Amino acid sequence: MTKQLYQLSQEHVTFPHPELALDEPDGLLAIGGCLSLPRLKSAYSQGIFPWFSDYEPIMWWSPSERGIIEFADFHISKSLRKHLRKFPVKVTVNTAFDEVIESCQQQRIDVEGTWITDDMLDAYKQAHIDGLAHSVEVWRNDQLVGGLYGLMQTGVFCGESMFHHQTNCSKLAMWALVNWLKRHHAHFIDCQLENPYLLSLGEKVVPRAEFLSKLNNAASYKIPATMWQAQELIAIYD
Repeated sequence: MTKQLYQLSQEHVTFPHPELALDEPDGLLAIGGCLSLPRLKSAYSQGIFPWFSDYEPIMWWSPSERGIIEFADFHISKSLRKHLRKFPVKVTVNTAFDEVIESCQQQRIDVEGTWITDDMLDAYKQAHIDGLAHSVEVWRNDQLVGGLYGLMQTGVFCGESMFHHQTNCSKLAMWALVNWLKRHHAHFIDCQLENPYLLSLGEKVVPRAEFLSKLNNAASYKIPATMWQAQELIAIYD
C-alpha cells in the first residue's frame, strides 16, 4: 500500500497501516466509515483517532509525531498543591460522563469552535455505555467544576478532552487520572497531539514508530474489573 488518502467502507472496520498516513496534512490517513464501537476499538488499538468538524466527512489521523504523558514525567506546581489544600475537591470516575463530554464540547465551542460534533458526542456516549469510554470528574461543594474523558481498552488511556469551570480544575482532573492509572499499573496517556498546556504538565512528543511500539507493548494489559466502576477516588493526590 502507498501513501494516499484512503476511503473507508461502511461495512468493514479495518484501516490501512498508520505509517501510510499522509505527510501533508500531517497524519491524515483515511476518510469515511462510521463511529461505531467496533470501528473505534479498531482505530484506537492501532493509534488512529477521528478528528473532524461539522459538515466535514469523518477523518482519521495518525500524526508523524505523537504527544504522550509517561507517568514519571508528569509534574504539577507547588502552587497547585497549595490551591488544593485551600480549596479541597472530591474526585470521581464514571459518575457523570455525559455532563463531562457535554462540558468539554461547550467549552470548545465558546473558545474556538469544536471537533466534538453531535455525532462524536453520541458515539462516545455509546462507547461509555459499552465500557470503552471513561470520565474523571472533579467536584467542589457538589458542583462539577472540572473533568476529562477518554478511551481505554489496553494499558493506554487515550485522552480526548478536558474542561474546567473553576481555576486549576482540569489540572486536578489530570493529576487524579495519572495517579489512578499508576495505581493500576497502566502504561501511559496518549495525548494525540502536542499541546502547550499538556507540555507544562510533562507531555513529550515521540515519533510515530516509537508511539506504535509503546502501544503494542501495552496491548497485553488487562484492565482490572473494578477500575472503571463508578466510584469516588479516595486519597488520589500524592
